[in-house]
Parts: sequence; structure tokens; C-alpha cells
Amino acid sequence: MRRDYFTVDIQASATDNDDPTVAIVYDGPTGELRERLSKVDGGTLDGEEIDVTFRRQPESDGVLSLTNRLTGEYVFEATAPTADIDALVSAADAQEDPQFTVRLTDGEGESRTYELRTLLVYDHDGSLLRGQSLIPGSVEL
Repeated sequence: MRRDYFTVDIQASATDNDDPTVAIVYDGPTGELRERLSKVDGGTLDGEEIDVTFRRQPESDGVLSLTNRLTGEYVFEATAPTADIDALVSAADAQEDPQFTVRLTDGEGESRTYELRTLLVYDHDGSLLRGQSLIPGSVEL
């Protein structure tokens, strides 16, 4: 899927009712996105089966990726501002229970919401930036 099919809006500040949020709107062929979010048994991937990563680029934007944790396959990649990802990680990490939300809306207006605790941030060479990532204490890398 093309990156230009996705619009990413990051709301870094948490409120009393909402965690920091990555809102992603997809306006490409809906069937393709649904297929990538589907499990073998016909269900839809949930938050336990999704990994979120961000790869910094030399310019101000980077690549936000959602991956199927079980197969390692990319669900999609989208362009996102590095400063917004940094703010999201900081806001989530400042909470008593660090987490963030990914809300994915397809071209037909159907939304899926994922509550997540891990966002791995890599530099443009592929090295993990632990201090700039959101990693729960219970996760060993």
C-alpha cells in the first residue's frame, strides 16, 4: 500500500479520558487494508497482535509502521513527523500507566482502536533508540 494513502494525526497530550493518540486515516482501496488486518481464522488483528515502530529519517519526517506481530509482515507504513512521535512517547511515558492509542479509520469510515504500550523508535540506520522509545519494564529486548 502506498504511504500517500495514509494521513497521520498525532495528539500527544493525554487528557483525563484519553491516552495520547495516533489517528490514522486510510483513503486507499478498503479491501487491501482489511485483508492485511485479517487473521487466518477470519478475525481482525487486535492490539496484542500489532507492533508499532517508527524509523527516523535524516529529514524531519520518519516512517511509522504497523506490523503483524505473529507473521512479521507489514500491515502498512505511513509518513509521520518525528517531533510528533517524540511528543507522543514523552506524554505516554509521563503517565502512571504508560500507553497510547492507535485509531485506524478506513475509507468507508470504519474504525479500529488499538491500546498499546510499546512504540519502538529506530534511527535511520536501523539501530534501536531505547531512550526515545516507549518500552514497558516487563519487556526484554
